[in-house]
Amino acid sequence: MAATATTFSHLSLSPKLPTFPLPTTPSTKPRTLKLKITFCLSLKQSNDQTLTTQNAAVDNLRVVFGAGGTGGHIYPAVAIADELKNTKPTTQILFLGSPNSMESTAIPSAGYDFDTVPTTKLHRPLLSPKNIFLPYNLIRSIIHSYSKLRDFEPHIVFGTGGYVSFAIGLAAKLKGAKLVIQEQNAVPGIANWVLSFLADAVFVAFDSTIDCFPRGKTKCVVCGNPVRLSLKKQVSKAVARGRFFPSSCEIGELEKAKVLLVLGGSLGANAINIAVLNLYYQMLLENENLFIIWQTGVEAHNEMESLVKNHPHLLLTP
Repeated sequence: MAATATTFSHLSLSPKLPTFPLPTTPSTKPRTLKLKITFCLSLKQSNDQTLTTQNAAVDNLRVVFGAGGTGGHIYPAVAIADELKNTKPTTQILFLGSPNSMESTAIPSAGYDFDTVPTTKLHRPLLSPKNIFLPYNLIRSIIHSYSKLRDFEPHIVFGTGGYVSFAIGLAAKLKGAKLVIQEQNAVPGIANWVLSFLADAVFVAFDSTIDCFPRGKTKCVVCGNPVRLSLKKQVSKAVARGRFFPSSCEIGELEKAKVLLVLGGSLGANAINIAVLNLYYQMLLENENLFIIWQTGVEAHNEMESLVKNHPHLLLTP
């Protein structure tokens, strides 16, 4: 007996993304899971038990994120997880990363479950003696990742880059889960580049990045970089500037201020730090309304702090 109505369900992360089949049983036909920015679920009465089962799978969506190494890989993953939880609170999320790493502290602080897998680091050049145990370490990492995925049974695995995401991505394909890559940079790292051959979709921030992937025109979706919900709180510019420069608390001064934000990545960029070191003081002397927030990176912070002159319009932070 034919179903009296059809059921349609999709999950989305804007803009419109490719379609992914939901898990099926041998006797069922694949249905689709679409990713956009808002969650939309429409259920109509149906006599089709298969559709009911698939709707339950969407309601209990399980997602694993493989992200690590630097904030550039970790926080876009957190932003995607935030959006998933905001649009569909029943979504189950697990982050996998390296022990004693940035992600091992950042992810629990963001409120998400975190588990560890061994990391396989690729040293350069490729023929470096340090890579002699690379095959063994990679296999070990894949086995551990597969075990975590088997226990969690994710529908989708997101890889946002870093060494740890490579083994997790390979394990996802061995497990049969859908693999999605999110690339934040104009030029992809080696982990995301290799995984793009296996991925079901690749989300990129720039149009030019499509040409960096061998199958970019068929797999890539340009959607920009995800932004965490915690950064979207609407406050006035004066209040925001007062948060970083409390000593310059006059509202009139802060309303006229121009803020220069210097970012070199979570580990810092030596060339940027040296350039700013040579320029910052003269810039502040010549522009009385200029404020500088200078992110040095963790490793360079102490050195930069010892070299700069204190100034009320300068904030130095790791």
